[in-house]
Amino acid sequence: MTDVLRAHAEQQYAGELAALAATDDRPKPPNWRLSPWAVATYVLGGETGDGTPVSPKYLGSRRLVEVAIATLATDRALLLLGVPGTAKTWLSEHLAAAISGDSTQLVQGTSGTPEEAIRYGWNYARLLAEGPSPKALVASPVLRAMETGGIARIEELTRIPSDVQDALITVLSEKTLPIPELDSEVQARAGFNVIATANDRDRGVNDLSAALKRRFNVVVLPLPDDAEAEVEIVRLRVEQLGRSLRLPAGAEHADEIRRVVTVFRELRDGVTTDGRTRIKSPSGTLSTAEAISVVTNGIALATHFGDGVVRADDVAAGLHGAVVKDPVQDRIVWQEYLETVVRERKPWADLYRACRELA
Repeated sequence: MTDVLRAHAEQQYAGELAALAATDDRPKPPNWRLSPWAVATYVLGGETGDGTPVSPKYLGSRRLVEVAIATLATDRALLLLGVPGTAKTWLSEHLAAAISGDSTQLVQGTSGTPEEAIRYGWNYARLLAEGPSPKALVASPVLRAMETGGIARIEELTRIPSDVQDALITVLSEKTLPIPELDSEVQARAGFNVIATANDRDRGVNDLSAALKRRFNVVVLPLPDDAEAEVEIVRLRVEQLGRSLRLPAGAEHADEIRRVVTVFRELRDGVTTDGRTRIKSPSGTLSTAEAISVVTNGIALATHFGDGVVRADDVAAGLHGAVVKDPVQDRIVWQEYLETVVRERKPWADLYRACRELA
């Protein structure tokens, strides 16, 4: 898989999953590849029974991850809720990879997602030639997961129209998907479940019905607790992305990572780290995922147009683009932050100069 830009979790971490499975002697729910304890070890990092190291995939509350895993071992579906950039998609992919060995049964929610994406569709050439038949039916990712006893993933559930969302109700409550055209049904095999994600910025877009909400256990993923935790998350993801993009990642980037995270946290919280200065927040979320993007872009600039060491000039454009989403309101917020905070920090003189040149 060396020529693949982004391998699926079960491909990228196949060695760790195999090592965990080889030494996992704890009880497993039906059709699970690993026990819940081993799934938690895979997600949070640790060691296998024979001492093989397992890298952390998610840095956050262990209890939240345990609740999410335990939910998937019951008849309740799991809804990961949080602001953009809190690793909802990332966590759902790794949970599916560890539990069923397949994270690809995915429905991407949009305002145009049709009911067929959750239930099934038809190969119309066969349908016209043969009439309704099992061979003419095109299974959705949810239906395939039901047939194999795997995990189906639904991204951005609240972006999907409400009438399409409700197609999940029978699936989640009865574990059955009727196919009236064939006078048949598909009953889910043991191990089947659904992980959905939702962005709490999308509340009011297509809110879940009360009937659908009752069929989900909600786990809210928070932003990192402190700056050190967020710096570590950014560092780990930048290293992972760097390997796939053939970009260098090392300790020489640490200062810029910390600086980007500090800028994001201060603008997000509306106050400087020392608590002395109140500042305005921009309209965007300034998520950890965006911080990762800013640093990765800076490394690409330094690698291809510099000496390989990330400096203020390399991250300034990314910071400006991440903060200034609204060209009027956010530009004012960013300029005020530069003048009242960045300018006053003597070690940040290079960042102030680089950002002012762009502004």
